[in-house]
Amino acid sequence: MATPHALDRYLELVDPMTTVRDLRAEITAVHRSTRDTVTLTMRPTQQWRGFEAGQFVQVGVVIDGVRHTRCYSPSCSQYRDDGRIELTVKAHPEGLVSQHLHRNAREGLVVSLSQADGTFHIPRPRPAGVLLISGGSGITPVLSMLRTLLDEGYSGDLTFLHYAYTESDVSHRTQLDAIAAAHDNIRIVFAYTDQEQGGDLHGFFGAEHLRSAAPWYADAETYLCGPPGLMRGVENVYADLGLEDRLHLEEFAPPLAVVTGDVGGEVSFTESGKVGDNSGLTLLEQAEEAGLTPAYGCRMGICFTCTSVKTSGCTKNIKTGETDSEPDKKIQLCVSVPVGDVAIEI
Repeated sequence: MATPHALDRYLELVDPMTTVRDLRAEITAVHRSTRDTVTLTMRPTQQWRGFEAGQFVQVGVVIDGVRHTRCYSPSCSQYRDDGRIELTVKAHPEGLVSQHLHRNAREGLVVSLSQADGTFHIPRPRPAGVLLISGGSGITPVLSMLRTLLDEGYSGDLTFLHYAYTESDVSHRTQLDAIAAAHDNIRIVFAYTDQEQGGDLHGFFGAEHLRSAAPWYADAETYLCGPPGLMRGVENVYADLGLEDRLHLEEFAPPLAVVTGDVGGEVSFTESGKVGDNSGLTLLEQAEEAGLTPAYGCRMGICFTCTSVKTSGCTKNIKTGETDSEPDKKIQLCVSVPVGDVAIEI
């Protein structure tokens, strides 16, 4: 008797959108709003359970015969009435999947999809005031929050502060302008770091930008997503103001593994039989350098796609700073660096 996954492999040959267990999505519309972004409207299969604004999904595509998976946050409202989701993907220079989608996405293309995951969302009851801050591709989860609050008829103070290099780098600009024009309680603020004219603010985030964009910031809950420089700048300002508890964030860049001069030991990949000197990089990077191809998604410790069993040794989580010496422990390869000898099931 065929298993659900085996049956899905057969059905895929007939109609890739007919599945028993696998979750997939068909691209129904493609819109390239800026020079390096593409917005994809997707129709998920019947297994889709929806999402909360701010969460992410894993999208899988086949490139040169190999399936690659990456994490993207929906940019639409969680209440979209046609059951479809919208993803806005920025083509990063070194981004294999983002570049592929930017160049090759078309109507009718079917991709694999995961259920939504993540803890970055606005709790209920909704706060009396909301400040949304984003930069670059970090616009997607907070734009979803904005659209969701609009669909709920949110009546509190709400400011959307978005950072971009120039005006031409802002995706969804037309929709954001329309939202601001239609709602008295919502302010859309554009800050340009490489353009001195146009926009509302210029340069990088600081306390003066915060006071200008949302004078009521101290009584609001702030939701932040963007590149590391913006994230650290906002975190520092909020720490100086004693408002760390009001800042909630999602990072769209992987933490950096810092290679120190005292790293040592060997990394043993037990399933492949490969052994290498510990370079101080993450176990995912060291596995790839050894010619291995472990599955991964976000590369930043969010999606858990790269989880493998550490059979022995000590590792350090570069996101939390915590070390782990417990044997036969599942760890995330993308945020774990070896401390001395480590054996991992890859």
